[in-house]
Amino acid sequence: MNITLRQLQVFDAVARHLNYTRAAEELFLSQPAVSMQIKQLEENLGESLLEQMGKKIYLTEAGKEVYRYSQAIENQLNEMQMVLSDMKGLQHGKLSLTVASTANYFVPTLLGIFNQRHKGVSVDIDVTNRENLLKALAANTTDFAIMGSPPEGLGLELEAHPFMENPLVMLAAPDHPLADRKQIPLQEFTEETLIMREPGSGTRAARERFFKDRGISDFSKTMEMNSNEAIKQAVQAGLGLGVLSIHTMEVELMLKRLVVLDVEGFPIMRHWYIVHRKGKRFSAISQAFKEFVLNEAQSLLKLPSADSTKQDNIPPA
Repeated sequence: MNITLRQLQVFDAVARHLNYTRAAEELFLSQPAVSMQIKQLEENLGESLLEQMGKKIYLTEAGKEVYRYSQAIENQLNEMQMVLSDMKGLQHGKLSLTVASTANYFVPTLLGIFNQRHKGVSVDIDVTNRENLLKALAANTTDFAIMGSPPEGLGLELEAHPFMENPLVMLAAPDHPLADRKQIPLQEFTEETLIMREPGSGTRAARERFFKDRGISDFSKTMEMNSNEAIKQAVQAGLGLGVLSIHTMEVELMLKRLVVLDVEGFPIMRHWYIVHRKGKRFSAISQAFKEFVLNEAQSLLKLPSADSTKQDNIPPA
């Protein structure tokens, strides 16, 4: 069987009108061209689809069946066209994101707002550590990575766009002796226990660079934990001090379970980036998400507030 979509479209018009002339006018074809399409369709199917009695045309039993299927096919084509039109209108599509664990404190808020505007969009989101995030970029298995600092020296051609400030602050339990101090000198922290993320963490690397640039590299005690939540729990328990993004601390600051210390040179100012492979071809919805993040994230996301002198010095996000 070697029928064409055009043959079915022509037959559909003839079957609806039961008139070659009207069908030809609807399709902007000549009557002989319509007759030729019908003849070829009948030859391909091996069945007569139309019969003429006097001046009237009737569908044969085979013609009625083909007409039923031609309408179903036409409906499917119309539905496909509508879906594609919706996609162009940014109402459907799929978005793939790989997100650093710290960024997951605010990315759901952004996605919630974005999905309210584009209700038919589905999102695949992978919240992971920096190592797996870089693997996803290298394999080009994600539309975007959202991370604290773009990778360097990996041989990847990437585009990284900053979209929001990411202040790193020193946090402590409310009853810590340093909690009420002002402009605490950095040197005092060499006698404190510092609770930090695992090697390879962007937050840890930024903290190490900050202290090293100021001639401080040795701490009396350190503890290593592989999640922001573990660090916050340890600090609350009085096990030491931590350095984390202010974005991770909204609940704890609101409930006064943690405080932001007023430390010389803090906060450590960083940025959040949306990163993708250079030259990557985006779907309409992916391009819309990128523009949404770059143009609106800074104004939509507010920094957590706390009763802390240093907190007042953190620029608004």
